[in-house]
Amino acid sequence: MACNRAESGILRHVQNGRPIRIAAAGDIHASEPERGRVAGAFAGLQAGTDLVLLAGDLTTCGDPEEVAVLADACRGLDVPVFAVLGNHDWHLDRAGELGDVLGGAGVQLLERSAARFDVRGVPVGVVGLKGFVGGFPDYVLPDFGEPLLRQVYAETTKDVEALERGLREIEGCDVRIVLLHYSPTTTTLEGEPRGIWPFLGSHRLAGPIADHTPDIVLHGHAHAGTFDGFVGRVPVYNVALAVTGRDFWYFELARREPKQTDRPAEVRVE
Repeated sequence: MACNRAESGILRHVQNGRPIRIAAAGDIHASEPERGRVAGAFAGLQAGTDLVLLAGDLTTCGDPEEVAVLADACRGLDVPVFAVLGNHDWHLDRAGELGDVLGGAGVQLLERSAARFDVRGVPVGVVGLKGFVGGFPDYVLPDFGEPLLRQVYAETTKDVEALERGLREIEGCDVRIVLLHYSPTTTTLEGEPRGIWPFLGSHRLAGPIADHTPDIVLHGHAHAGTFDGFVGRVPVYNVALAVTGRDFWYFELARREPKQTDRPAEVRVE
């Protein structure tokens, strides 16, 4: 189920009050020269926001001093903030340090892991991982040839396995979210040159999503891509700032009604 870019989507009756309101952004690319922009974005979070999700490329080049700009903007927020890393964040191979800085500001970094928590009595689960390259039908990196190439394939396999494992962990939650940096579908890559699609994501990530039907999938990375897409009947959104044109894009998710656990919760986007 995909919603249009404009305010749209069907929001059915919500139990326990209003729906879960999520502020999402990807490819923030924080750095000291961007401190004002980043601080202003988080200071301007809309009232009623329940959860902030950051879809990778938090920094410009993966320097801990850059991520400190983002951490300072998040410090003191009264809503949970979850994030995954992106390729820019790994550039200096200091991901552990980035996680420490973010954790000190209360940001929970997810890397091939899942989190379960309550929002106003509604059980929410988020599976987060960077994802990796690999491509899509007709544009696929194979598990064949040089050992280095096969290592790339094996790395994506680890992500697929982690996504499957995480979705099993949050299976009982009323609202279930997947947070990635790389895309699991070509439907949000349209606009990017097809020759680079193998480096923007992998269709292998779509398998666990199709099997477990989370309520929503968010990713970034594809700056020239398309906002809304899908994996089967699961809505997928590319929330890279270059795509949304906003500091945050807001989503509202209703909890699942009884005896409807086989279908995703309905989503409203703004």
